[in-house]
Amino acid sequence: MNAMPPQPPDAQATERALREDLAAAYRLIARFGMDDLIFTHLSARLPGPGEPRFLINPYGMLFSEITASSLVVIDVAGNPIGDSPWPVNPAGFVIHSAIHMGRPDAHCVMHTHTLAGMAVAATADGILPLNQMSMEFAGRVPVHEYEGIAADDNLSERDRLVRDLGDAPGMLLRNHGLLTVGRTVAEAFYYMYYLEMACRIQVAATSMNRPLSMPPPEVVARTRAQFTAPDNKGWRPWAALRRLLDREDPGYRD
Repeated sequence: MNAMPPQPPDAQATERALREDLAAAYRLIARFGMDDLIFTHLSARLPGPGEPRFLINPYGMLFSEITASSLVVIDVAGNPIGDSPWPVNPAGFVIHSAIHMGRPDAHCVMHTHTLAGMAVAATADGILPLNQMSMEFAGRVPVHEYEGIAADDNLSERDRLVRDLGDAPGMLLRNHGLLTVGRTVAEAFYYMYYLEMACRIQVAATSMNRPLSMPPPEVVARTRAQFTAPDNKGWRPWAALRRLLDREDPGYRD
């Protein structure tokens, strides 16, 4: 088993480290049932001077097939840089490029189309404080209203995406899905996993046709404050998940 480093990585990790982290995230998104065939993206900004460059999935591969070496390098417009036998889906990168460029701390951006996430994103209520997992996001998950498929024919939507996200760790894309950001892949994954759990809890609770019990606002606020993100949010569970993959699905490193 490959041991993880004792200290969490910073946002300026090497390209190789970022490739392994992002490939691991793709495999884990699939493992936890948060993928959508070959669609949606997880992206990470590469370190270094010059024009921004990003890692993203090759268009046509399942998330469970992604490896560190198969990830494609693209520019801010979603155009591939260098040689790759796989195409990329530049239209799907519209959302990601907006957030990467509008949020300097958004080194990693994750977007999913899950059943629970899309269901909650289709309601007027947003995330309800039904559980302590949900309360971490109370008042911290804004909504971006649906404007159609995010594509190059509506580039002005990029400004509204950045405006609506603000400094939040995640966002509901109305009638669409979920989005999270992080200073590291670990942080973005942490927020995506627990935002998804909040949505699954909400779908389950509201489906029982029973009155909902929500704590008073002051308890919700206190709980949210207890979740205040420390530096390197999500690193410890991420290290554990990487060890899991190294035992059971080590091909992500290839």
